[in-house]
Amino acid sequence: MELINKSHPEEFILLGFADRPWLELPLFIILLITYPMAMMGNIAIILVSKLDTRLHSPMYFFLTNLSFLDMCYTTSIVPQMLFNLGTSKKTISYVGCAVQLYFFHIMGGTECLLLAVMSFDRYVAICKPLHYTLIMNQRVCILLVATVWLSGMTYAVSEATVTLQLPLCGHNTLDHLVCEIPVLIKTACGEKGANELTLSVVCIFFLAVPLCLILISYACIGHVVFKIRSLEGRKKAFGTCSSHLIVVFLFYGPAISMYLQPASSISRDQPKFMALFYGVVTPTLNPFIYTLRNKDVKGALGNLMRSVFTCK
Repeated sequence: MELINKSHPEEFILLGFADRPWLELPLFIILLITYPMAMMGNIAIILVSKLDTRLHSPMYFFLTNLSFLDMCYTTSIVPQMLFNLGTSKKTISYVGCAVQLYFFHIMGGTECLLLAVMSFDRYVAICKPLHYTLIMNQRVCILLVATVWLSGMTYAVSEATVTLQLPLCGHNTLDHLVCEIPVLIKTACGEKGANELTLSVVCIFFLAVPLCLILISYACIGHVVFKIRSLEGRKKAFGTCSSHLIVVFLFYGPAISMYLQPASSISRDQPKFMALFYGVVTPTLNPFIYTLRNKDVKGALGNLMRSVFTCK
């Protein structure tokens, strides 16, 4: 491991899958395919939500924010991954690492809270339908989204800044694909128990609490849905909620396994596969999940495609 006689190294070496070079080419090809898919899928969701007046509702306002988040989330790590996997140079500058650290965790923290807000929106729509437009008015929706973004930024800036202050004792090798807080804590030398404890407490607020609120919301929704006598009504209610639930479990599952345990207890390859999952797989799948299981979005996409080809 290279030692540098400075408080911080000029660059980090990201080992990635250097011990498994046969994995690099398949991963490079997969990322080269999934990244454009993720970008195009999320851009399509944003476009149809803005252009189709039938989708001008709180649910699609939040979905637009989620799509924008996913685009930023995957962009914060995939270009660097492609560069490292496609070349023999496996480095990232200290400034680049810090920027990636901030953006990656801003998007991650914000998405945790946004998914909880989206479940609250579904709860009000199904359990309080007569009060829905009153409760989820435009001002409330904007306030909720602004609070979510501000909270995500506060978490990321505070946690990333504290993590970057940890002494590295000249170590500049990270056994990871990206710069991520748990891995930097694990790499740091000296006393870091306070950092691990702080990260665990903050992640309880950003992961465990929102997930509990989501589960409570859907327990209430399920209770109401099973009282609906109409089979068509039940199918419609489940249809609007199932997409969101799938996205919740795809995102929260890997994130909880990564962040709600001490950084020192994380296995060597766990951060790499988890980063690939919630930073690449989830943003790529989200547009397809919402499109395939939502008639309104499918109809709006069809109208958009028809109008594009008609113009041509």
